[in-house]
Amino acid sequence: MPCPPQGGQESLRSGGAASFLLSLESEMSSVQSQQEQLSQSDPSPSPNSCSSFELIDMDAGSLYEPVSPHWFYCKIIDSKETWIPFNSDDSQQLEEAYNSGKDCNGRVVPTDGGRYDVHLGERMRYAVYWDELASEVRRCTWFYKGDKDNKYVPYSESFSQVLEETYMLAVTLDEWKKKLESPNREIIILHNPKLMVHYQPVAGSDDWGSAPTEQGRPRTVKRGVENISVDIHCGEPLQIDHLVFVVHGIGPACDLRFRSIVQCVNDFRSVSLNLLQTHFKKAQENQQIGRVEFLPVNWHSPLHSTGVDVDLQRITLPSINRLRHFTNDTILDVFFYNSPTYCQTIVDTVASEMNRIYTLFLQRNPDFKGGVSIAGHSLGSLILFDILTNQKDSLGDIDSEKDSLNIVMDQGDTPTLEEDLKKLQLSEFFDIFEKEKVDKEALGINRPTLQPASGANIPKESEFCSSSNTRNGDYLDVGIGQVSVKYPRLIYKPEIFFAFGSPIGMFLTVRGLKRIDPNYRFPTCKGFFNIYHPFDPVAYRIEPMVVPGVEFEPMLIPHHKGRKRMHLELREGLTRMSMDLKNNLLGSLRMAWKSFTRAPYPALQVSEAAEETEAEPESTSEKPSDVNTEETSVAVKEEVLPINVGMLNGGQRIDYVLQEKPIESFNEYLFALQSHLCYWESEDTVLLVLKEIYQTQGIFLDQPLQ
Repeated sequence: MPCPPQGGQESLRSGGAASFLLSLESEMSSVQSQQEQLSQSDPSPSPNSCSSFELIDMDAGSLYEPVSPHWFYCKIIDSKETWIPFNSDDSQQLEEAYNSGKDCNGRVVPTDGGRYDVHLGERMRYAVYWDELASEVRRCTWFYKGDKDNKYVPYSESFSQVLEETYMLAVTLDEWKKKLESPNREIIILHNPKLMVHYQPVAGSDDWGSAPTEQGRPRTVKRGVENISVDIHCGEPLQIDHLVFVVHGIGPACDLRFRSIVQCVNDFRSVSLNLLQTHFKKAQENQQIGRVEFLPVNWHSPLHSTGVDVDLQRITLPSINRLRHFTNDTILDVFFYNSPTYCQTIVDTVASEMNRIYTLFLQRNPDFKGGVSIAGHSLGSLILFDILTNQKDSLGDIDSEKDSLNIVMDQGDTPTLEEDLKKLQLSEFFDIFEKEKVDKEALGINRPTLQPASGANIPKESEFCSSSNTRNGDYLDVGIGQVSVKYPRLIYKPEIFFAFGSPIGMFLTVRGLKRIDPNYRFPTCKGFFNIYHPFDPVAYRIEPMVVPGVEFEPMLIPHHKGRKRMHLELREGLTRMSMDLKNNLLGSLRMAWKSFTRAPYPALQVSEAAEETEAEPESTSEKPSDVNTEETSVAVKEEVLPINVGMLNGGQRIDYVLQEKPIESFNEYLFALQSHLCYWESEDTVLLVLKEIYQTQGIFLDQPLQ
């Protein structure tokens, strides 16, 4: 027997299927006399087209076909219940468990790629890897249209069964105009298979015990999910090739629709599934790949559950309440991260959550053999950068690792003892110190920490965590100005670190880091990609800190459909054309001016004039100062000089810039905030992530993008 939902059935069923079969037998005796009175029609009408005027076949049961159920779950979106269908694979799996004949109590069915579990007996859906309110699950067969939108709402399972029994009786006996009353005193009338309506009860109609009437605007009733407008997706591939943890930035909301990190990562995952079908089609057909799983990591909720919000509320001014609440809940996260107390809470939360989810993922996917990568948006990327910088490649001594990291994070040229004494106006003592072999370390001024940029005030040594007096097993520092906290260790080695709209470069500079040594790499992570939108106000570059003496453009991320966006190609084409015209015009003017000034000298040989004419364009091309070099295209610059950006990304480029959309190019300021939140649904971003992940497995795009 199929398992019903817990909580019993409504009394509306009026005896259930047994009473229905008795009434069916009594009514079947009159079927033959009714057939003689009906006009002839199609001898085999379909159940979707039969009406009260159509002939009922002698085999009455052949006109009725059982409805095909589909499973839905309920989500609260904008304070309103919304019923969302499970994908086709999950719905079929739930239906098989429902019809298995086993007790549904305690029966758990994993859905949504294993990210949710459905407790069949409870009819509830629970998130596996993160905290989320449980949602109701329903086996749906009958629907009615909602009052404020065109979305259909499923009836309860018990009332849907009553509707199905009534429909079966009406089709079998060809007797329509059936009227039913729902448990909420709503009226449903089955006029014919194509016209079934639902009337809401009128408020106050039953104050005196009167029955509900057919008042108000009727709503459409549909039988079967195939008759309603709803998108039902196919299931996700079972094979998981790679796992990516995604860490959010400041605040609880991650986009302009104020959605959580879970919802935004859901979009990122959906885009990746679509791109795998379009750009890795051959690998999918050959069953070389499955999919990449993206799981969110939330640190905002644990941080603000420490009681700090209550403390902030006591000191917050009452004016402009909404703006101040937004500031406390969002922008202050940046200051929290720069506080030793709350920074410890944040890094502990991020690392422990990733370790916990990774352990749980392996328990639920014991056959998983793929790698792990991490991605961070905004402040989340800085958190991950600091955690990765403080990882240990082996079980070596912590102090030795501190020393090695302090060495590789180059702080620029260290001034000599003579230069330091000269700055202090003590040059006359240099000979004495040199004779006595007194160096900077003996004088206590040989600082292993960073050297601030020229002109900056040098902080006290106590402000740096890498002082030899503060080194111990609890405080790990790399000499780049992090607050003094203990960085947890990850239980896995990430293959790639993706930063979206990242302020890492700005924070490193503010901390006093002048440059990053080209030989530096993360202790446990091989790859690092700094991905940003050109108008993102929070994003900063990394490569100029590795190669500070050279100006060069970032790598332009190809459009997911290939080539550059049309407006960018048009802009570059016009730029080249204007430069060519400018060069030709300047060359012509120079030649005209020189020929004009040399006209009074007839002794000038023709051959000399010809040589100067040929040499003039060469000299023009050799002097780029006459041309605005900022207008040179990205491609030309990169072809002229290959750039070595160090080993932070294994020798590959680090900075990757998205192409702005045509509408965004009209006003950079108007789309600045949106640019910082665009990465979740950006096909170009997702495709770059997939391309780099699958390249580590020797799998490439069907067609390389240009």
